[in-house]
Amino acid sequence: PATLQWSQRVELSPRVSGIVREVGVNAGDRVQKGRSLLTLDAAPYQARVAESRAAVARFTEETAEARRDLARTQELYDRTVISTSELDQARLRQARAKAQLDGAQARLARERQDLTDSALRAPFDAVVVARLAEPGQHVAVGLQPQPLLILAKAGEMVARFRVSADRIGSLKAGQAVSVLVGQQEFPAILKYLGLEPVADKSGSAYEVEAVFAAKELMRAGMAATVKLP
Repeated sequence: PATLQWSQRVELSPRVSGIVREVGVNAGDRVQKGRSLLTLDAAPYQARVAESRAAVARFTEETAEARRDLARTQELYDRTVISTSELDQARLRQARAKAQLDGAQARLARERQDLTDSALRAPFDAVVVARLAEPGQHVAVGLQPQPLLILAKAGEMVARFRVSADRIGSLKAGQAVSVLVGQQEFPAILKYLGLEPVADKSGSAYEVEAVFAAKELMRAGMAATVKLP
């Protein structure tokens, strides 16, 4: 006897805080990898990107001017018109301008990433197991991630069952088995063999998982039977 479980079940939560603007999926929907599932209000992040972009433009001009000033100062120094201290000051101004530009570019990259992270996208072809968010909901990123969507791998299920200690030794990961769900039989592969015993009504046993392809939508918790060789 076995129980069906989701394959590759993941809980999705945004990396940034904000207000949920749109949820584009419902439980039971199948989605392709990369599809937008949920978006936060992006206006604050768009504003920060614009601000950082303006700072990069400003510091780019200042760095170019400092570079030109250093070149002029170097020329005057080579002609022994100015002192070494003036050349050092020009070099310092150029280095400071370059450091400010590097910092602004790093902030712009971070703000762009925050803007990208304000939308949740499917990490793989999946089925939506649960929708835990609605438009207008506030999402605060803290130490405890707040799951907004739960996904599982589309077209694949796991049959979880237990075998006795004297049987576990005869099984191997990758071994072919069959899974019966109702009147349907599916070819399956043993994916996981437990290493620690768990309490069972017949004594100690080991958990085993068999993975199989399922084109039709199934539900976790359904009863199944695994036929072992």
